[in-house]
This record gives sequence, structure tokens and C-alpha cells, in this order.
Amino acid sequence: MGSVQLQTWQDCEDFVRGCVFMGTGGGGGPEWGERMLRSALDEGLTIEWVDADDIPDDVWTATPYGMGSIAPVTQETLDKIEEMGLEDRLGDTSMAEAVKELGNYLGQPIGCLVCAELGGGNSAAPLVTGARMGIPVVDGDYAGRAVPEELQGTPFIHGKHSWPVANVDRWGNIAIIKYTVDSYMLERLGKMLAVAAFGSTTQAGTPLPAPEMKEVLVHGTLTKCLALGRAIREAREKGDDPIDTAVEITGGWRLFEGVVSGKEWEDRDGYMFGTNHVKGTGDYEGQTLDVWFKNENHVSWLNGEPWICSPDLVILARKESGEGITNTQIKEGDEVVAVGIKGLEVFRTEFGLDRASGPRYFGFDIDYVPIEDLMRER
Repeated sequence: MGSVQLQTWQDCEDFVRGCVFMGTGGGGGPEWGERMLRSALDEGLTIEWVDADDIPDDVWTATPYGMGSIAPVTQETLDKIEEMGLEDRLGDTSMAEAVKELGNYLGQPIGCLVCAELGGGNSAAPLVTGARMGIPVVDGDYAGRAVPEELQGTPFIHGKHSWPVANVDRWGNIAIIKYTVDSYMLERLGKMLAVAAFGSTTQAGTPLPAPEMKEVLVHGTLTKCLALGRAIREAREKGDDPIDTAVEITGGWRLFEGVVSGKEWEDRDGYMFGTNHVKGTGDYEGQTLDVWFKNENHVSWLNGEPWICSPDLVILARKESGEGITNTQIKEGDEVVAVGIKGLEVFRTEFGLDRASGPRYFGFDIDYVPIEDLMRER
């Protein structure tokens, strides 16, 4: 099989950097991904991905991912964990256990792993899980960005269901979701298990034969993240503007520049909800950008008027370094640049907008306007 390997710590950092940028504020924390990758390198594991076309058609594939809110853990939660006497028995190996449990339930081994999304944790963790289990991971994902729900994945849009799902949390609890009436209920059940596990858990689902996986995969995205993260770093080292470099590589737009003037958020129903407020600087002096998130960024307002919305991407990155920022980490006073990228066409269909990824799906009475049309009007 042809493959791309992360052979050095620099490779791993570059990969996570690109994934965080494409994570649009979510996708799991980069610290989680970097910790797993460093541990795998120290163990001498081969961290790599392969072209999806190299996976034989008789192989069954599955998607392992972290499930839950990206909100910071409160002291109240930590106290409750201590009160219950819970011990972190599995840590980062819970994802591998979830894959094993899914295979056991299906009665056949899982022979290939697919990332659910792009993000600092939820792209790196499947790579390490695959390396530890000796299972190939394909070059691609099911969203082309990070997303908060099952519904924003290409399997749902193409009519594939993701059950059964194996759920294993770090405490050692194991649950199998055998069947759900629809994907909306599957998302709800998964998030409730994450809430019960005090914020997050790991799951393995979307069992698909290789030919079906290849049909719905967003191909080549892991390689693109590595190239993006590397280019951002190299631009910074050469004294070039890393944001301009990221915009060029992604085919995106430089949307806004300013300072984070406020952030409201709440941890609810297994998600982190909130809004980041940015006060314009430089060419954007006197203007404002507000970005609403449900784990990831989905709806924005420029000077109080609806602007770029999902399924198109709105990324907030650090002005000087070009590093993407998760909504867990972003804070008042951060100097940021907003970058916009065109979303996948499959989510821009009437079905995709209404049932999974448009502003009305997220509860806002806003008409979706493609980012390229909005940029043409500027």
C-alpha cells in the first residue's frame, strides 16, 4: 500500500496544526492529539495513512472518534468524579477498546479505520489507534472539517446509518447502541453517554464495507492537513504572513481581523455552545464580527447582519502565528484573523442544508448564502 508517514515530531506537530486549522474551533483539543502522537512515536509505532483505493473491497471499515462537549472541565465535575471514586482505567486506549468491541459485536474484525472529521484530537487519535492495533487508516474523513453531530457527516447525507456503535469511556464502562430509529436519535444517545461519563467518551461506529466507504469518503484530507500545517510553520519561519499562506493553500478568503472582545459559552446537552465577539482592527476598525458555535463555528454576523454560515467554514486563527484556535481555548484579548473556506457541495443541497448543516438547522432564521457569493459582493 502507498502511504504517508509521520516520521518525526515535527511531522506530527505540522499535522495537528493543519487539523486544528480545519477544525473550525472544534475537533478535539490539539493537546490530546499531540500527547497521543508523541506517545506513539516514543513506542516506536508507525504512524501513517494509506490511499483509500488500496483497501480491499472485502474489508469492513469503522470510524472511531471522541464524543462530547469541548467545554473546559469544571471543578464541580472534578469533585463529583472524586466523590464517586472513579479511576481513569483506559485513558487514550479507550478508542482501541471501542473498535474491538464493535468488531466483537459484528462478529467480524474491523480492517480499516476512517476519521470522522478533521481536528487536532479526532484526526490524530484514529491514527494512533490504527498504529497500535495494526489497522490501516485511510487518507480522508467524513466531513472535510470538524462537526458537532453525526448529521454533518457524509454517511448521513448519502443515506448510510452509523449503528451499531460501541461506546467505551475512560472509566471502563462499555455500551453497545444496537439500533436507533434514525441518526438524530443516535446522536442524542451518544451525547447522553458522553454526559454520563462526565463530558466525553469514545465511540466506534459507521461500520461500512470498503466500497461504500470509498463512495462517501472526502478523499485526501489528511495529506492536505499535513501540507497546510507545514506551510503555516514554514511561512512563519521565513517571516511571511502565515494567514496569507493558509488562505492560498485552502482556496479561502481573509474575512476579518481584530481582537476578541468577549466570549459567552455554556456546557449543555453534551456540547459547548457560545459566541465569540471580535472587535475590528486595522482595515476593519469600527466593525464587529460575532461567531456562534456549537463546539465548532457555524453562524456569523458582520456588523450585526447575518454573514457566513455552515456548511461553509469560519476559522479563527492567531494573527501572528497563523495557528487555529479551538473554542475551548480562545479568550478575550486574543488577536485573531477570521478565515473563510467553501464547504463541501454535498452539504449545500436542499437536503443537506435543511436536515444537517444550514443555519436553520442550527436554529437561526437565516437564509444560507454561499461564501463565494458573499465575497463577490465585497
